[in-house]
Amino acid sequence: MDRRKSLKLLAGTVATGAFIESCQTGKNKEAASTNGEPVFTIDRAKEELERDTKLMAEKFFNAHEMATIAILADIIIPKDEVSGSATEAGVPDFIEFIVKDMPQHQVPMRGGLRWLDMQCLKRFEKAFKDCEEKQRLEIIDAIAWPNKAVPAMKQGVHFFNLMRNLTASGFYSSAIGIKDVGYVGNSPNQWNGVPEDVLQQYNLAYTEKELKECISFDKTG
Repeated sequence: MDRRKSLKLLAGTVATGAFIESCQTGKNKEAASTNGEPVFTIDRAKEELERDTKLMAEKFFNAHEMATIAILADIIIPKDEVSGSATEAGVPDFIEFIVKDMPQHQVPMRGGLRWLDMQCLKRFEKAFKDCEEKQRLEIIDAIAWPNKAVPAMKQGVHFFNLMRNLTASGFYSSAIGIKDVGYVGNSPNQWNGVPEDVLQQYNLAYTEKELKECISFDKTG
């Protein structure tokens, strides 16, 4: 099973309110901004709208941390022939919102990003975001496989597990990710009328007016 298929399964089984809260089949929750205020595209209770608007206006991660999150997200879900990358799906902004919506993720995420930079500073004398791709992957390979990671990488393993879960949740609840999965939800279809054999069974038939104005038969179906 390839990585993208594995992440689809992961996104479907992550037991977090993040996935449910952010799952939409259309535009992103924050679709536009008017005078700096977020505009939501789904109906919200007054209290929910006030709370979410307040959270959207706040900033938790700094620019350095957001840049690191973006790099990690695209390592986890890169662009391929099927769909765009995690950053193109808005995953960094999703994670920024989730850590404010679910504060229990704040310390693990910030601490994990700091741990990642310290590991890179020790090995390569520069922060993770400033490392070359080969150097970044060297660190990721040391923490991406829990059963293979050495004990000294335990903190990094926990952080990367969380980062991977949030990335999968954000990606597969975005318009790009939903299209990648092929999920269409409750989509309208076209009724082609009562089948001809059923009409004949009851000695019924459509009138010319009904056929012209009400029924559209799919001759290929």
